[in-house]
Amino acid sequence: MTDFATALANFRPVQAAPIAAAELQVRVAGLQARMQRNGVKAVWLDASSSLTYYTGLRIGLSERIHGALVPSAGGLIYVSPQFEVPKLRSMLRLDGAVAAWEEHENPYALIAAELRAMAAPGAGLALDPATPFVFAAALMAQVDGPVVSAQAMIEAQRQCKSAAEIALMQTAMDASFAVQKAVHAGLRAGISTTEVTDFILAAHTALGLKPLFAAAQFGEATAYPHGEPEPQILQQGDMVLFDMGGTLHGYASDITRTYVFGTATPRQRQLWELERQAQTAAFAAAQIGTTCGAVDDAARRVLMDAGFGPGYQVPGLPHRTGHGLGLDIHEAPYIVGGNDTVLAAGMCFSIEPMLCVYGECGVRLEDIVYMTQSGPRWFVPPAERLDDPFGTPTT
Repeated sequence: MTDFATALANFRPVQAAPIAAAELQVRVAGLQARMQRNGVKAVWLDASSSLTYYTGLRIGLSERIHGALVPSAGGLIYVSPQFEVPKLRSMLRLDGAVAAWEEHENPYALIAAELRAMAAPGAGLALDPATPFVFAAALMAQVDGPVVSAQAMIEAQRQCKSAAEIALMQTAMDASFAVQKAVHAGLRAGISTTEVTDFILAAHTALGLKPLFAAAQFGEATAYPHGEPEPQILQQGDMVLFDMGGTLHGYASDITRTYVFGTATPRQRQLWELERQAQTAAFAAAQIGTTCGAVDDAARRVLMDAGFGPGYQVPGLPHRTGHGLGLDIHEAPYIVGGNDTVLAAGMCFSIEPMLCVYGECGVRLEDIVYMTQSGPRWFVPPAERLDDPFGTPTT
């Protein structure tokens, strides 16, 4: 057993290159091509992860609208409160004009005027789906022409990761995998969930990631997908669940491991093995050209055949099988029944068909895959044995 303090002292920051400006420019060009095909004059990118995706700019959402206009042809136009302009200019990764507004002025009228003045093909404005309604409603009142959602255009690009994005996510995933192993090595009877989550957050910081979240659940609390509000104290024989992630240059990791502290009962082994089989079935189903819904169906079928469910009923799997991962912890594509999105190379998503038995325990094995032309690949090895959740894979 290794104590948490020793593990922290041994961690060193990981290294990975951020997304290059040249790739950002390619992304913008791709969005502009989509706008031209859809007859849209410009896209508004709010202070969101999509603004980061296209421009590399990271600014926080506030009560003042702040972001960028991407015309269907021509250069970027950043929109900012006047007092934020000096900071904005120091942060820019891609060149562009800056349209600023003073506190007493109407920023939505400014955006509408910039849109009218653009020498770009198309009509109207497509909005970043993360744009707050208060901003969207004000823009709709000012803009000439249709105001529509840019979600389909943005998701079409963001859900298929480039080699550079996958490399960043690989480094982040490797770091979180190391933290998972350190948690496993440092558990002791009497430790609290709070002590574990504090370590998880500190460990991600020590590894050079920005901590994103940390969840620790013991015993009956493992049955509930998001745990219980009160801390738990670890006892021999408890099922334990640890879910964690961090970000590296904005890109997220996300891994969950579930196992038993001490000697597992036959019931615990049965539930764990069913979860592993469901995850394995979903991985096997995740092939190029398969729909997201079919992957969810494959996982759910394993549990239903064992008498759990049906559908979302508990005991069973009460939520979707997975979610996309990238600049957001939850993004397209979603691995859920009825989703006809077809899997394509570059898509990254979790496979986590959690088996919940309320009042008893739950098992979630969550790992992220990325799609290649020849099929899915795990970022890190999945758990194959309850008694050795980080052992060398058998295949």
